[in-house]
Amino acid sequence: MRWNWELSDWPKFYYDPDSISDLERQFLLGVGRASAYLKTIGKDDYHRFVVEILSLEGLESSKIEGEILDRESLQSSIQRHFGIQTPQKKRDKESRMAELLCNVYESFEKPLTHEMLWQWHALLFEGLSSVTDCGKYRTHEEPMQIVSNRYDTPKVFYEAPPSARVFHEMTVFIDWFNSTQVSILGKAAIAHIYFESIHPFEDGNGRLGRVLVEKTLSQGVKQPILIAISKMLEKRKKEYYAALERCNRTLEVDHWVEFFTQVILQAHEESMGLLYFLIEKSKMMSVLSGQINPRQTKVLLRMFEEGPAGFKGGLSAENYIAITKTTRATATRDLTDLVEKGALVKTGELRHTRYRLKFYPAQKSRI
Repeated sequence: MRWNWELSDWPKFYYDPDSISDLERQFLLGVGRASAYLKTIGKDDYHRFVVEILSLEGLESSKIEGEILDRESLQSSIQRHFGIQTPQKKRDKESRMAELLCNVYESFEKPLTHEMLWQWHALLFEGLSSVTDCGKYRTHEEPMQIVSNRYDTPKVFYEAPPSARVFHEMTVFIDWFNSTQVSILGKAAIAHIYFESIHPFEDGNGRLGRVLVEKTLSQGVKQPILIAISKMLEKRKKEYYAALERCNRTLEVDHWVEFFTQVILQAHEESMGLLYFLIEKSKMMSVLSGQINPRQTKVLLRMFEEGPAGFKGGLSAENYIAITKTTRATATRDLTDLVEKGALVKTGELRHTRYRLKFYPAQKSRI
């Protein structure tokens, strides 16, 4: 049975646009509400949100490929790019990913080109001896295959077009990307599966295919899109890979488009929850400034680092003691004070007592 690129209609992926028309309207309404809300916040809060979203996207996109990045280092690199002073560190995989994310964010309106893709690839793999064809399409003669990790009975899940065809295939892809005017969500879904089917690079195709989704959505709404799609794809990784695999031998991709548009909507909702979370963090720390001690400040900031979901199961007195290196009696006084000041909510009793940030459960109704 032939691969999708060997079919006579290649690369004409097709799906029913009506199947996602309601989701498209829902997405555009959500983007409109988010844009209006972003206009009401200050420059510092806006930059915090951009840094958080870009770093989250970079962390989760790399995680899907089995590469773990350091969150603090990645955020520091993104902050430096936007002129926020942070300690300078040596050039590493985090700083390279930061450059890629910021480049995609800032150049969203520019047409896609071979050179742009080559630059993105070079940013990811510059200086790494493990990648022979850095900053260019693959040239190796052996087939580009996606194979299972089993050594006893390896299975070829997919074989991409041979390297000799890649430049031609990518020229057609780029022309399609720059000229196609269709559903925003539909184009984003097709762009991803189309790019992954060509698999033009020796490595990094997944990460570059996902930033292409960001570029597609940003061009569609005519502003940089601020959603961490990769976080949702990481959560649904098994479904993601299964949906990709179902496209290997067909150009009928209704199932893929419906799955991917749902992921985009879920990612957008989570991102707006994160925006609310970050704004409320700024408000809370401003209100409490001068009213709480350094231990309490340290714990609150540590809780915010966990993100909207907070500590799994809630913050315990033991967590507080471990973070601050204080006594149980002091921890109890500090936590009681934070509850009285409206920063935390207490649930449970005795050893089951837990504390959570007070404002977060209301986030969905605020945006």
